[in-house]
Amino acid sequence: MSDVSEVKEHVLHIAKDMLTKGLVAGTSGNVSMRIDDERCCITPSSIPYETMTLDDLTIIDMQGELVEGREGVYPSSEKALHTTNYVTYPEVNAVIHTHPVYATMFAITREAIPPIVDEFTMYVGGGVPVAEYAPSGTQDLADNATKLMTEVGAALLANHGLVSIGPSLERTLHIASLVERAAQIIHGARQLGEMVPLPDEVNANFVNVYKYLRGTPPS
Repeated sequence: MSDVSEVKEHVLHIAKDMLTKGLVAGTSGNVSMRIDDERCCITPSSIPYETMTLDDLTIIDMQGELVEGREGVYPSSEKALHTTNYVTYPEVNAVIHTHPVYATMFAITREAIPPIVDEFTMYVGGGVPVAEYAPSGTQDLADNATKLMTEVGAALLANHGLVSIGPSLERTLHIASLVERAAQIIHGARQLGEMVPLPDEVNANFVNVYKYLRGTPPS
């Protein structure tokens, strides 16, 4: 079990860092961290990250019901995307949903992001798939994305954005940042010419590293 106050501080810090990195704008996206098997801390709905405080963060159970939060503040409308991942993957301790520009281009064109940048597979697990479209905030969206992340740490949400999962908030944010950077690089590389894939054995070796990192929180 994690200390609730420490979890809240961590979630707020990463949420503001997510904004600074340009992975979201305004009130879009959301961040959560597992407290224990029954609860997680998640960012609220419709509060800008610039003004968000610890008091704005909410605690929900794994059914998405509010456990703790100040009056008039509600958990993110994408709470099912977070709780479904926690219930499905016991090794996952953090979920981050972002709206990065280049990765969302791939989500809109329904195109997976290939593992063509060196070390991408080491941290992400492989190519990032596109989940079948479902409206924002629905259980269908949560289910469609979660089932694609058994072996990778991220999935594109069709016509929407990106979700990443991991053993810690830092690693989960790193995955989101790495996916966005790879999407930008691939977009630019295509303007220059034909892309050359990495050797299959390189990605195969990196998969094993990812599997180890996925289940190993930082000490």
